[in-house]
Amino acid sequence: MIGLSLAYLKDRGLNTALNILLLALSVASLVILLLFSSQLENRFDKDAQGIDMVVGAKGSPLQLILSSVYHVDIPTGNVPLDTVELLRRQLGVAEAIPLALGDSFRSFRIVGTEPAYPALLGASLADGRMFASKMEAVVGADVAARTGANLGQRFVGGHGMSSGDEGPKHEETPFIVVGRLKPTGTVIDRLILTRVESVWGVHGIADPGEDHHEGESEEAHAEHAGADVTAVLVRFGSPIAAVRLPGFINRQTNLQAAVPAVEVSRLLALVGVGLDAVRAFAVLLMLTAGLSIFVALLTALKEREGDMAMLRVIGASRAAIIGQVASEGLILASAGAALGLLLGHGVIGMAAASIEQLRALGLNALTFHPGEALIVAAALGIGLIAALIPALRVLKTDIAETLANAR
Repeated sequence: MIGLSLAYLKDRGLNTALNILLLALSVASLVILLLFSSQLENRFDKDAQGIDMVVGAKGSPLQLILSSVYHVDIPTGNVPLDTVELLRRQLGVAEAIPLALGDSFRSFRIVGTEPAYPALLGASLADGRMFASKMEAVVGADVAARTGANLGQRFVGGHGMSSGDEGPKHEETPFIVVGRLKPTGTVIDRLILTRVESVWGVHGIADPGEDHHEGESEEAHAEHAGADVTAVLVRFGSPIAAVRLPGFINRQTNLQAAVPAVEVSRLLALVGVGLDAVRAFAVLLMLTAGLSIFVALLTALKEREGDMAMLRVIGASRAAIIGQVASEGLILASAGAALGLLLGHGVIGMAAASIEQLRALGLNALTFHPGEALIVAAALGIGLIAALIPALRVLKTDIAETLANAR
């Protein structure tokens, strides 16, 4: 019966191809939405692990979170260095980790911080050691893989955090790679870590803990007025801090506190509205594909009613007739589902390869979600139902009348 079904489908090749394509587009749309939303949410959760609050300059709280936790946006500004000590003195603060941003190397951000930052995200060294002195750098796994950075290699950062290192290079202050991190699947894989003092140094800003060097660049001081930091990542040591600290920080003149869990929930809620609309359209498209299969099979069975009647005359059972027609629907649905899965993962792969922000968020075409099995099952179910209705109609026809009309 399978061979007969394939022969019938091949006989009306254009119609078969269009039905498969229509179902494939609906499956692909649902797969893309599922992979995008699930991977985005998982990556947000993983990158923000252990970070209970971010303190930065006044501005958009979401921008502060995106720039300091996920490193996909421009910072809201700088805050005084003494903000770090202010936070560390607060009751209930377990850790306050400074971040100093502003430069990049081959589109990878150079982050001035402390060894506590990679430890917070569960990163460990693959080889080498952690940065200890000024201008020493530790690179994430993605940075090492894409730039070929080896231990002892020197590189020069460029001003700015956009793709391509379009800003001026700091040729006079090169970094040296002293360590490489193991892959973590978090944002730290695509960062270059160094001391905060290193970021100050490349901009001509003296370390407040050291004597000022003579002949320091006045232009550098004009552009970067002091030894500031971009943001401070805070980990609470008690629930009291979670209640008290955000309000305390927001009452400061130049500071704001943002909670990653709150801001990410808002972002996902905003994105979710659009995703729900596209998801509804994809479901409608799948139902339309099912209707198209139903109409195609119904029309085809009308054209070959004589063949069906002849099969019954030569002894084909009702189950065999139903199975033959149902197999056509399942073949169409299986082909559409398989093509849809390939298209969905292919689109995710191309998007991640061509859009830097999506690649930075860890969008991966090789990741499979359990929900994809439900999408395939739904496609197969629609194909089966679309085939069974015409099949049952065939069984109700009068064999003698059908054969007489066929002469």
